[in-house]
Amino acid sequence: MLDELAGRRVTLRHRIAPDGAPGPRFSDAVGELTPHGADAVLVHTRSGAVRVSRDAVVAVREVPPAPPRRASRAAVERLERIRSDAWPAPVREELGHWQLRAAGGYTRRANSTLVTGDPGIPLGDALARVRAFARDHGIAPAVQTPIGSPWSNRILDAGWHVVPEWGGECRVLVAPAGSGEGAPDWPATPPDAWWDAQEGPAPALGSPAWAVLTGGAQSKAAPEGGLLTPGTQSKATPDTPSAVGFGMINSVDGVPAAAVRAAVVGEHVYVARLHVMPAHRRQGLAVRLTRAAQAWGAVRGARHALLDVAGDNTAAQALYTREAWTEHHRYHYLAP
Repeated sequence: MLDELAGRRVTLRHRIAPDGAPGPRFSDAVGELTPHGADAVLVHTRSGAVRVSRDAVVAVREVPPAPPRRASRAAVERLERIRSDAWPAPVREELGHWQLRAAGGYTRRANSTLVTGDPGIPLGDALARVRAFARDHGIAPAVQTPIGSPWSNRILDAGWHVVPEWGGECRVLVAPAGSGEGAPDWPATPPDAWWDAQEGPAPALGSPAWAVLTGGAQSKAAPEGGLLTPGTQSKATPDTPSAVGFGMINSVDGVPAAAVRAAVVGEHVYVARLHVMPAHRRQGLAVRLTRAAQAWGAVRGARHALLDVAGDNTAAQALYTREAWTEHHRYHYLAP
């Protein structure tokens, strides 16, 4: 019966204490059911995965899907700021609740304006400032904003469009960082071999891309005379990760097979640049590196983990669901 309900949302009653013991004997868990080895199952509840031994299951039945639960705007803004600090563009300027970012064109995330609230000036002026900032830094104008937010809708109404890559959206997933057991000791800069398990060449030392990867961001100073565009503030000491680590796994013959980057910001570890070489996929390397990144972050003070997954990457989404990651919110990029 349990295996027949795998992948479905269930309510599962299980024994937590023997007969005659003080306190409750049973507990209920509601969520998606997945196998967990030969002797247990996982119920992916909204508060996290619950592991239940198969011999402790008393009853189980399928239930309708749960209505989606939206994170608060404040929670989304906070997590977006953490993500921005964990992938720090070397140039960042504040425009109210907008953050203009530039990194020489290295990744759209570090070369777009993060929009989570009111820019403090009329929308048309704010979008003109985004265009001017992009022109000044030689990048394409773009904004990154949570899907369905009031500002996303207003920018769309202003004639900007959704950038179609990644299925038009990305999902931000969260999970506990864990206990830190078995945490690896990763270097703070990527070794040469790390790039052999990544896509694209290694950036030059001191380049904007290198600053993003290693967390060495610096804020743009105010122009001569100390004047900035109205509503804009330059941060003298922008937030950057307290720790950055680069992990990798070699194949049995010593060839780099998979690599990942992790960065700690406050109580969060941000997992990024996870890549498995095609010849080594479907061997559990992505799971091993993701778990290692969580443990690496936990011993450096992280209590929570987060990562991004493209909206059209169904294989990765299924993997993270099995690993008890849950969706926090979605975002997309808009361009003129």
